[in-house]
Amino acid sequence: MEYTQLGRSGLKVSRLCLGTMNFGPQTSEQDSFAIMDKALELGINFFDTANVYGWKTGEGVTEQIVGRWFAQGGGRREKVVLATKVFGRMGDWPNSSHLSALHIRQACEGSLKRLQTEAIDLYQMHHVDRNTPWEEIWQAMEVLVQQGKVIYAGSSNFAGWHIARAQEAAKARHFMGLVSEQSLYSLKDRMIELEVLPACQAYGLGVIPWSPLSGGMLGGALQKLKEGRRAQEEQQKEIEAIRPKLEAWEAFCKEMGEQPADLALAWLLHNPVVTAPIIGPRTLEQLTGSLRALEIKLDEAMLKKLDEIWPGPGGEAPEAYAW
Repeated sequence: MEYTQLGRSGLKVSRLCLGTMNFGPQTSEQDSFAIMDKALELGINFFDTANVYGWKTGEGVTEQIVGRWFAQGGGRREKVVLATKVFGRMGDWPNSSHLSALHIRQACEGSLKRLQTEAIDLYQMHHVDRNTPWEEIWQAMEVLVQQGKVIYAGSSNFAGWHIARAQEAAKARHFMGLVSEQSLYSLKDRMIELEVLPACQAYGLGVIPWSPLSGGMLGGALQKLKEGRRAQEEQQKEIEAIRPKLEAWEAFCKEMGEQPADLALAWLLHNPVVTAPIIGPRTLEQLTGSLRALEIKLDEAMLKKLDEIWPGPGGEAPEAYAW
């Protein structure tokens, strides 16, 4: 396994991040335990979850599974860089979501209890809260850091200007601020190349791409048309809408002798701003298969071909659309 530092921090994380969103809804607790054990065996030390995963309001199903896995001991908690999130609705009352100081505090206490741990290594804001001032957010985070309940703060689904505002507000408070941004990013979804990636590079944030296979579209969707969620009508419509691109993509992967999922992850890893794509395996086979991506090296000809199949926005803003 390869490791890199998370943004400008001194924290070292694996180049692949284990996403746990399937634990509970798609993957049984027993199988989830096996996947996490195997991840450690493979050297993956970066685990990502969220208090809303499990999709039963207020229960934190996935965090509970991870917590019970930690409770088995054997150095599991000590080996893992644990990331979770705050923002989503955890109850029916008015302050049960978003980023008020009250909700941040309550959500953190809830996550710590479910995860059966004393500290969250990376506490990520799951979305921007336009109604809460940064002074309030950072004060709440500072208290958690001072109490030893949170070590690093991160963001998710922020625009570039949100990152800039957050960091400037943190700087004014002599606080480290964000060390990472978790964004939707894949060959198919390249919007963040306009402003989010440049902002992360400028402010020293690591980038953690979620949905690196674009919901399975880049994982050989045409080869698996009748399997799992791809057999659903909505997925079939999406596949048909981009079929020419998928045909070119899968033909290119075949020509290169690589699995589509591996090549898609390798493309993300080629970007120096990217820290670790999130892989969300439902099975052990999916987990172990992802390691091939670390070995694939892309040359200029391959990158050019991928840009032809999956064109990006044209580079950074404003040059992407202006002189």
